[in-house]
Amino acid sequence: MPLSLPAEVDERDAAAIVRWAADAFGDDVVFTASFEDPVLVHLVATHAPTTPIVLLDTQYLFSETLDYVSDLCRRVNIEPTVVRPLPEVVPDDQWATDVEGCCQRRKVEPLARVLTGKSAWITGIRRVDGPTRADAPAVSFDPVRQITKINPLVAWSDDDLNDYIARHDLPTHPLVSQGYASIGCAPCTRPIAPGEDRRAGRWSGSEKTECGLHTS
Repeated sequence: MPLSLPAEVDERDAAAIVRWAADAFGDDVVFTASFEDPVLVHLVATHAPTTPIVLLDTQYLFSETLDYVSDLCRRVNIEPTVVRPLPEVVPDDQWATDVEGCCQRRKVEPLARVLTGKSAWITGIRRVDGPTRADAPAVSFDPVRQITKINPLVAWSDDDLNDYIARHDLPTHPLVSQGYASIGCAPCTRPIAPGEDRRAGRWSGSEKTECGLHTS
Protein backbone atom coordinates (compact mmCIF):
# COMPACT_ATOMS: atom_id res chain seq x y z
CA MET A 1 0.00 0.00 0.00
CA PRO A 2 1.35 3.50 -0.85
CA LEU A 3 2.38 5.34 2.31
CA SER A 4 3.85 8.45 0.72
CA LEU A 5 3.17 10.65 -2.25
CA PRO A 6 4.99 9.89 -5.49
CA ALA A 7 8.01 12.14 -5.96
CA GLU A 8 6.29 14.00 -8.78
CA VAL A 9 3.30 15.03 -6.62
CA ASP A 10 3.82 18.21 -4.60
CA GLU A 11 2.12 18.22 -1.19
CA ARG A 12 0.66 21.65 -1.98
CA ASP A 13 -1.05 20.36 -5.12
CA ALA A 14 -4.30 19.18 -3.55
CA ALA A 15 -5.92 18.32 -6.88
CA ALA A 16 -2.99 16.06 -7.79
CA ILE A 17 -3.15 14.37 -4.38
CA VAL A 18 -6.87 13.68 -4.82
CA ARG A 19 -6.28 12.26 -8.30
CA TRP A 20 -3.41 10.12 -7.00
CA ALA A 21 -5.59 8.78 -4.17
CA ALA A 22 -8.35 7.81 -6.58
CA ASP A 23 -5.89 6.16 -8.98
CA ALA A 24 -3.94 4.37 -6.23
CA PHE A 25 -6.89 3.07 -4.21
CA GLY A 26 -9.86 3.06 -6.57
CA ASP A 27 -13.02 1.81 -4.88
CA ASP A 28 -11.14 1.34 -1.61
CA VAL A 29 -10.91 5.06 -0.77
CA VAL A 30 -13.56 7.14 1.00
CA PHE A 31 -13.75 10.82 1.97
CA THR A 32 -15.37 12.02 5.21
CA ALA A 33 -16.29 15.69 4.94
CA SER A 34 -16.91 18.04 7.84
CA PHE A 35 -18.42 20.61 5.44
CA GLU A 36 -16.71 23.34 7.42
CA ASP A 37 -15.63 24.75 4.06
CA PRO A 38 -16.33 23.75 0.44
CA VAL A 39 -12.82 23.21 -0.89
CA LEU A 40 -12.10 19.51 -0.46
CA VAL A 41 -15.68 18.58 -1.34
CA HIS A 42 -15.26 20.45 -4.62
CA LEU A 43 -11.83 18.92 -5.26
CA VAL A 44 -13.04 15.37 -4.71
CA ALA A 45 -16.20 15.91 -6.73
CA THR A 46 -14.09 17.32 -9.58
CA HIS A 47 -11.01 15.08 -9.56
CA ALA A 48 -12.29 11.84 -8.00
CA PRO A 49 -16.00 11.82 -8.85
CA THR A 50 -16.55 8.15 -7.97
CA THR A 51 -15.09 8.53 -4.46
CA PRO A 52 -17.86 8.46 -1.81
CA ILE A 53 -18.28 11.73 0.09
CA VAL A 54 -19.56 10.95 3.59
CA LEU A 55 -21.16 13.22 6.18
CA LEU A 56 -21.17 11.97 9.76
CA ASP A 57 -24.46 13.27 11.14
CA THR A 58 -23.99 13.31 14.92
CA GLN A 59 -27.57 14.42 15.69
CA TYR A 60 -26.13 17.70 16.94
CA LEU A 61 -24.95 19.43 13.77
CA PHE A 62 -25.92 23.10 13.45
CA SER A 63 -29.01 23.67 11.32
CA GLU A 64 -26.78 26.05 9.36
CA THR A 65 -24.43 23.16 8.62
CA LEU A 66 -27.22 20.95 7.30
CA ASP A 67 -28.52 23.79 5.11
CA TYR A 68 -24.99 24.44 3.87
CA VAL A 69 -24.49 20.77 3.00
CA SER A 70 -27.64 20.85 0.88
CA ASP A 71 -26.63 24.08 -0.84
CA LEU A 72 -23.05 23.04 -1.58
CA CYS A 73 -23.94 19.55 -2.77
CA ARG A 74 -26.56 20.96 -5.11
CA ARG A 75 -24.00 23.36 -6.57
CA VAL A 76 -21.32 20.73 -7.16
CA ASN A 77 -23.89 18.12 -8.21
CA ILE A 78 -23.14 15.39 -5.68
CA GLU A 79 -25.20 13.25 -3.36
CA PRO A 80 -23.37 12.74 -0.06
CA THR A 81 -23.67 9.55 1.93
CA VAL A 82 -25.06 10.42 5.38
CA VAL A 83 -23.98 8.09 8.19
CA ARG A 84 -25.71 8.38 11.56
CA PRO A 85 -25.16 6.86 15.02
CA LEU A 86 -26.53 3.43 15.77
CA PRO A 87 -30.33 3.26 16.23
CA GLU A 88 -30.10 3.02 20.00
CA VAL A 89 -28.17 6.31 20.19
CA VAL A 90 -30.71 9.09 20.64
CA PRO A 91 -30.34 12.81 21.38
CA ASP A 92 -29.59 13.34 25.06
CA ASP A 93 -27.35 15.46 27.27
CA GLN A 94 -24.34 13.14 27.32
CA TRP A 95 -22.26 15.91 25.76
CA ALA A 96 -22.64 17.91 29.01
CA THR A 97 -21.25 15.21 31.32
CA ASP A 98 -19.26 12.78 29.18
CA VAL A 99 -17.92 14.51 26.10
CA GLU A 100 -15.54 11.66 25.24
CA GLY A 101 -18.32 9.11 25.37
CA CYS A 102 -20.56 11.35 23.30
CA CYS A 103 -17.96 11.67 20.54
CA GLN A 104 -17.30 7.95 20.69
CA ARG A 105 -20.95 7.07 20.04
CA ARG A 106 -21.67 9.80 17.52
CA LYS A 107 -18.41 10.14 15.59
CA VAL A 108 -15.87 7.41 16.25
CA GLU A 109 -18.22 4.42 15.98
CA PRO A 110 -19.94 5.70 12.80
CA LEU A 111 -16.52 6.38 11.27
CA ALA A 112 -15.50 2.80 11.98
CA ARG A 113 -18.47 1.62 9.94
CA VAL A 114 -17.59 4.01 7.10
CA LEU A 115 -14.00 2.75 6.95
CA THR A 116 -14.86 -0.96 7.13
CA GLY A 117 -13.55 -2.65 4.00
CA LYS A 118 -11.69 0.47 2.84
CA SER A 119 -7.92 0.81 2.58
CA ALA A 120 -7.66 4.61 2.32
CA TRP A 121 -9.37 7.60 3.93
CA ILE A 122 -9.32 11.20 2.66
CA THR A 123 -9.66 13.90 5.33
CA GLY A 124 -9.53 17.69 5.48
CA ILE A 125 -6.78 18.02 8.10
CA ARG A 126 -4.51 21.07 7.71
CA ARG A 127 -1.39 21.95 9.67
CA VAL A 128 -2.71 25.43 10.39
CA ASP A 129 -5.69 23.94 12.25
CA GLY A 130 -3.78 23.92 15.53
CA PRO A 131 -0.88 22.48 17.52
CA THR A 132 -2.19 18.90 17.45
CA ARG A 133 -2.07 18.96 13.65
CA ALA A 134 1.03 21.07 13.06
CA ASP A 135 3.15 18.12 11.97
CA ALA A 136 0.52 16.23 10.00
CA PRO A 137 1.86 14.61 6.81
CA ALA A 138 0.09 14.49 3.48
CA VAL A 139 -0.03 10.68 3.66
CA SER A 140 0.35 8.42 6.69
CA PHE A 141 -0.75 5.05 8.02
CA ASP A 142 -3.25 4.89 10.88
CA PRO A 143 -2.09 1.84 12.85
CA VAL A 144 -5.26 1.63 14.94
CA ARG A 145 -7.65 1.65 12.00
CA GLN A 146 -5.15 -0.08 9.70
CA ILE A 147 -5.80 2.40 6.91
CA THR A 148 -3.85 4.86 4.78
CA LYS A 149 -4.83 8.42 5.67
CA ILE A 150 -4.60 11.10 2.99
CA ASN A 151 -4.74 14.84 3.75
CA PRO A 152 -4.78 16.76 0.43
CA LEU A 153 -5.07 20.20 2.08
CA VAL A 154 -2.45 19.59 4.76
CA ALA A 155 -0.09 22.33 3.51
CA TRP A 156 -2.76 24.90 2.67
CA SER A 157 -3.18 28.20 4.50
CA ASP A 158 -6.43 30.06 5.08
CA ASP A 159 -5.49 32.34 2.17
CA ASP A 160 -5.11 29.28 -0.07
CA LEU A 161 -8.61 28.15 0.89
CA ASN A 162 -10.11 31.58 0.37
CA ASP A 163 -8.41 31.99 -3.01
CA TYR A 164 -9.80 28.63 -4.15
CA ILE A 165 -13.30 29.49 -2.91
CA ALA A 166 -13.24 32.81 -4.77
CA ARG A 167 -11.78 31.29 -7.95
CA HIS A 168 -14.51 28.66 -8.13
CA ASP A 169 -17.32 30.87 -6.80
CA LEU A 170 -18.15 28.47 -3.98
CA PRO A 171 -20.42 29.24 -1.03
CA THR A 172 -18.96 29.52 2.46
CA HIS A 173 -20.42 28.14 5.67
CA PRO A 174 -22.73 30.83 7.10
CA LEU A 175 -21.26 30.49 10.61
CA VAL A 176 -17.79 31.53 9.45
CA SER A 177 -18.93 35.15 9.20
CA GLN A 178 -20.16 34.89 12.80
CA GLY A 179 -16.71 34.07 14.17
CA TYR A 180 -16.77 30.27 14.04
CA ALA A 181 -13.30 29.16 12.91
CA SER A 182 -13.83 25.43 13.52
CA ILE A 183 -17.35 24.04 13.26
CA GLY A 184 -18.52 20.84 14.90
CA CYS A 185 -21.56 19.95 16.99
CA ALA A 186 -23.74 22.84 18.17
CA PRO A 187 -23.55 22.15 21.94
CA CYS A 188 -19.75 21.99 21.93
CA THR A 189 -18.81 24.76 19.49
CA ARG A 190 -18.59 28.51 19.98
CA PRO A 191 -17.15 31.48 18.06
CA ILE A 192 -13.56 32.36 18.87
CA ALA A 193 -12.28 35.69 20.12
CA PRO A 194 -9.56 37.65 18.32
CA GLY A 195 -6.17 36.06 18.94
CA GLU A 196 -7.55 32.71 20.04
CA ASP A 197 -6.41 29.45 18.47
CA ARG A 198 -8.78 28.49 15.66
CA ARG A 199 -9.91 25.37 17.55
CA ALA A 200 -10.40 27.17 20.89
CA GLY A 201 -14.12 27.21 20.21
CA ARG A 202 -14.35 23.42 20.27
CA TRP A 203 -15.13 21.85 23.68
CA SER A 204 -14.39 25.20 25.31
CA GLY A 205 -13.61 24.96 29.01
CA SER A 206 -12.29 21.41 28.78
CA GLU A 207 -8.92 19.94 27.92
CA LYS A 208 -10.37 18.12 24.92
CA THR A 209 -8.97 19.22 21.56
CA GLU A 210 -9.95 16.38 19.21
CA CYS A 211 -13.19 14.44 18.76
CA GLY A 212 -11.35 11.15 18.29
CA LEU A 213 -11.52 10.83 14.52
CA HIS A 214 -7.92 11.97 14.15
CA THR A 215 -6.33 10.45 17.22
CA SER A 216 -4.99 6.94 17.61
